[in-house]
Amino acid sequence: MDPLKLTGARPGPAFTVTFDGREITALPGQTVAAALWAAGVASWRGTRGAGRPRGVFCGIGVCFDCLVSVNGRPNQRACLVPVRPGDAIRTQEGTGHDD
Repeated sequence: MDPLKLTGARPGPAFTVTFDGREITALPGQTVAAALWAAGVASWRGTRGAGRPRGVFCGIGVCFDCLVSVNGRPNQRACLVPVRPGDAIRTQEGTGHDD
């Protein structure tokens, strides 16, 4: 079932953002995490030590598993950051800083 029909939602027109250089479609009101999930992306961070893949865990901003770089700013919680037209989203490795 289409969740937009289920909820009766009428979002504005879709727009594009990039994730690691690849264009994906997003809708107004989505978070970065929601846009990535909708595009079939389940992991967008590697842990500091072993580089293990991470994505959304709690979905409410309590944990830090969903950290991503947005427009050059590292350590953004994808579950809280609203996606905006033209955003450049990148996988975050480790701390997100040049160590």
